[in-house]
Amino acid sequence: MLVVVPVALSLAAPAAADPLPAPPYIDHAQWVQWGDLKSLQIYPTPAGRAAAAQLLKPPWEIDEAWGEVLALAPDADLPGMRDQFVCHFRFAEIAQPGKVSWNLEPWRPVVDDDTMTQTGCNPGGLKEPF
Repeated sequence: MLVVVPVALSLAAPAAADPLPAPPYIDHAQWVQWGDLKSLQIYPTPAGRAAAAQLLKPPWEIDEAWGEVLALAPDADLPGMRDQFVCHFRFAEIAQPGKVSWNLEPWRPVVDDDTMTQTGCNPGGLKEPF
């Protein structure tokens, strides 16, 4: 004897467990001086911190956040600065939650992703005092 059991199928998308935080991701940015060296301090919004705290981030979030940085500090578009920002956006809220600012320095060397990660987003030594 064949028994047929009805099965309900749903074509609806599953509900997202954690909705993606909505922009803006960056509250403000300011250049500071440390001797002869400059540093751009990036201050994320609560949504920026929430987005940065997610392990898997969609690439558009990083692009959106970097675009906000450039809108606030157009002179930040220098070699290595975006890479430092991406590293901070990917790891800062996981490694050091609530850090007041994410600091980017144009004097740091341009390095590959592995080196950037291994140096805590601060390649080239010297930890800034801010």
